[in-house]
Amino acid sequence: MTKDIPAIQIAGLAKAYGATPVLRSVSLDIPAGAITAVLGASGSGKTTLLRLLAGFDHADAGSIRIAGRQVDDGRRAARPQHRGVGYVPQDAALFPHLTVFANVSFGVPRRKRGKLRQLIDLVGLAGYEKRYPHQLSGGQQQRVALARALAIAPEVVLLDEPFGSLDAALRESVRADVVRILADANTTAILVTHDQDEALSLASHIALLEDGRITAYGKPRDLYDRPPTPRIAVAIGTANLLDGHRAGDRVSCALGTLLVMPDGPPADSDQPCQVLLRPEQLLLHAAAQADGTPATVRQVRYHGHDTLIDLTSQCDGLRLTARVTGGTAFKPGQGVWVTVTSHAFTWDR
Repeated sequence: MTKDIPAIQIAGLAKAYGATPVLRSVSLDIPAGAITAVLGASGSGKTTLLRLLAGFDHADAGSIRIAGRQVDDGRRAARPQHRGVGYVPQDAALFPHLTVFANVSFGVPRRKRGKLRQLIDLVGLAGYEKRYPHQLSGGQQQRVALARALAIAPEVVLLDEPFGSLDAALRESVRADVVRILADANTTAILVTHDQDEALSLASHIALLEDGRITAYGKPRDLYDRPPTPRIAVAIGTANLLDGHRAGDRVSCALGTLLVMPDGPPADSDQPCQVLLRPEQLLLHAAAQADGTPATVRQVRYHGHDTLIDLTSQCDGLRLTARVTGGTAFKPGQGVWVTVTSHAFTWDR
């Protein structure tokens, strides 16, 4: 399969359980050789979409093509084992009575098992072939599950929130391992997640699924910096949304007169708009600033690598969130001054 041909083509896909619609005319092309994240809240239809791709459920309408071959047209559906798809569930779902090697080789014909030890080495588990799942850490179990999914040389690997059961410290390292393994294997992957940071940091493309519909699709940086709508801006990451008036390359809002991203939509005359500023675009000062806006610290949320500071503007009560690197000396109740460090993004009202 070449990179010019989508690994998966989904057209008009619909699925309901009884009278409850779950997917509503979903259409999406998944590029070959990349990790695509399907991002959505609980109940948005993410797992149902993955189950249809894997062949565990069948579509009510629409079609699915994998590597150019139709596997579901709403009437006939190929069986899961005939789709060329590997599946990694959230809980790894290893056979507890089988060794690492037996788990990885399960379902692989004996004549095709020659490269499985190389695959086990690829996922960083060389020397663990004779261990059982209960002798492995959670991260090691997830790598065994990934190796098992890759063992059939699939066209696509589906990952159903595979890091959700891991603790925070382990999650970061396993994420990095999975990205490396998939890149080394040159395998197309679809990652289902509700975690914005996970989607932004791991995927080359993000599809936002809301109420059974794809509402946005694109590269992570494009969706984060230039989201199509304010609602999508909030779904992709923490957002400060302000009312403003734009004229040409400048916008006036509660934080002053700001430059607008040069490749944003043009505005030749004074025009009402909505303004997007991400938390990292706000800079806080303990001393008064000529171009600053006075605000009061409402809450400080320390995350180690950064800190989110919730603010209330002293001028109009507007609520804002700023992000600073590492720790901070600011405390709840403290007065600060807010300036903006970079171009704003706007939508016309």
